Amino acid sequence: MVSVKSILAGILLLIPFIAYFAIPTYNKVEPDLGGLPFFYWYQTLWLAISTILFSIAALLLARR
Repeated sequence: MVSVKSILAGILLLIPFIAYFAIPTYNKVEPDLGGLPFFYWYQTLWLAISTILFSIAALLLARR
């Protein structure tokens, strides 16, 4: 039987993939932040969010 922690870890791992595959949401030049196009800020932000989500998923799966 699949545990609730495994399902939650799977959901946490899917969130970044969904965000990265939603290309029309970040395939923009404007607005720019700090002189960089929105695309770069979006990718950098999701890199940090993905790290946090992957770490939480790893902790959930390690504590089985």
